[in-house]
Amino acid sequence: MSKRYGGRAAVDGATFTVRPGAVTGFLGPNGAGKSTTIRMIMGLDAPTSGSVTVNGKAYAEHPAPLREVGALLEAKAVHPGRSAYHHLLALAHTNGIPPRRVDEVLELVGLTDVARQRAGGFSLGMGQRLGVAAALLGDPATLVLDEPVNGLDPQGILWIRTLLRRLAAEGRTVFVSSHLMSEMALTADHLVVIGRGRVIAETSVREFIDRASAKVVRVRTPQATQLRELLTGPGIDVTSTAPGLLEVHGVTGAEVGLLACRHAIPLEELAPVQASLEEAFMELTEDAVEYRTPEGHVA
Repeated sequence: MSKRYGGRAAVDGATFTVRPGAVTGFLGPNGAGKSTTIRMIMGLDAPTSGSVTVNGKAYAEHPAPLREVGALLEAKAVHPGRSAYHHLLALAHTNGIPPRRVDEVLELVGLTDVARQRAGGFSLGMGQRLGVAAALLGDPATLVLDEPVNGLDPQGILWIRTLLRRLAAEGRTVFVSSHLMSEMALTADHLVVIGRGRVIAETSVREFIDRASAKVVRVRTPQATQLRELLTGPGIDVTSTAPGLLEVHGVTGAEVGLLACRHAIPLEELAPVQASLEEAFMELTEDAVEYRTPEGHVA
């Protein structure tokens, strides 16, 4: 699907599938089209072309959407004078959900003690918990969460990670966007990466990281200086992190091994350097960043 605003393509021919039983992370630089995509999933924006369905139907075509799809798009989208309890109760009444479910989700997100307090006085973290409660209210098979860990303390982040993985283990579809790469590395099973409105990767977390790790090699040899002089060419970068230890970017371990063999250079260690999810993400999206500081750093 695509979404254009005037002459600008916010989403440009994006195609992907989010499946049950896994946490799918939705990643992309600022301005990549993540929020627009999520808004189209939820029927808040109409695609300029193409379509999006949840379990075979557009969101608005489900007779009881909250029972089908639970979403967290803007946690603070709550009347500030209404209590957490009455906010959820109003949602329950409009979707035919029994009131007892309100108490269940309040307990699940840890807001039982403040359920009668006005939501306008909630901290950002408490607002996030209330948004998660609203998403879970209809006990839906599909969860769509935009930056659910914003404002949460470390305990809250651990809680949301555990919750999302448990929901996926129950066979639900969990689609979550986040800027916290370290958290996505611990939470997600699958990734959809978008840049400049286009899907640039759809893969498992392990495959995504392994792809970035394939051409970073750690080499230990008593002839490090000689080997370094041989490791030249376009795209090859060699750094020395300790005496006799090289980190080589731009070649595979097999290529380094063959080069050393041809020149009779003994190797004490030859191993790929495992990239982090953040490093893999930065490498993949380097050409898809829309906003940069004057120095060229991502803003």
